[in-house]
Amino acid sequence: MLEVKQINQFYGGSHILRDVSFTAPMGACSVVLGRNGVGKTTFLKCLMGILPIKSGEILLNGKDISKMSPEQRVRAGLAYVPQGRDIFSTLTVEENILIGMAKFSGAKTKKVPSHLYEIFPVLDEMKHRRGGDLSGGQQQQLAIARALASEPSVLILDEPTEGIQPSIIKDIGRVIRKLADQGDMSIVLVEQFYDFAEEIADYYTVMSRGQVVAEGIGADMPAQGIKDLVAI
Repeated sequence: MLEVKQINQFYGGSHILRDVSFTAPMGACSVVLGRNGVGKTTFLKCLMGILPIKSGEILLNGKDISKMSPEQRVRAGLAYVPQGRDIFSTLTVEENILIGMAKFSGAKTKKVPSHLYEIFPVLDEMKHRRGGDLSGGQQQQLAIARALASEPSVLILDEPTEGIQPSIIKDIGRVIRKLADQGDMSIVLVEQFYDFAEEIADYYTVMSRGQVVAEGIGADMPAQGIKDLVAI
């Protein structure tokens, strides 16, 4: 389980995250929603150690990881798919995925696990093509596969549907649901597309001005009027 306890973060004199607390249980998809500029991406970067927190705690299975570097957090079990994907455009699909296995050693780092190609068959078909030659949706699938290659216990996704065609959005949704249902992974998802978020959320958290203003069970989102709360 990933637990966040009252974290604060600043940009200069601006208080970006204000006593944010959050829990992402194993075997569940925990969705973070909110309008643009409320601190969602900053929150994810703090989870990964890309940005430091000023105060508070980030716990992974009860262990404080707040002072760990991003690399140490990956080794501890976190994986991050950033907004914009950040794949290596000049490397092949296969090489991109193998980079995600850098925390391992020996023969394990030489071969892409077959189950990743089973999850995303299109990547198997294109494994020798450069990442930059893939469509936006295919690149998003590649970015998720690269993150999964590290065998994380927490998968963190920042707006995976952004700029993606509807058919691939459905594919990504099915993958996220399957990963959560396996029971051995926490999924933290920041999402702007409300309908997608509602469909796959086991739990939801709504942020506004750097604070948590609502949270609950995903199935309750329609009754709680969350769509209106996060509408741009």
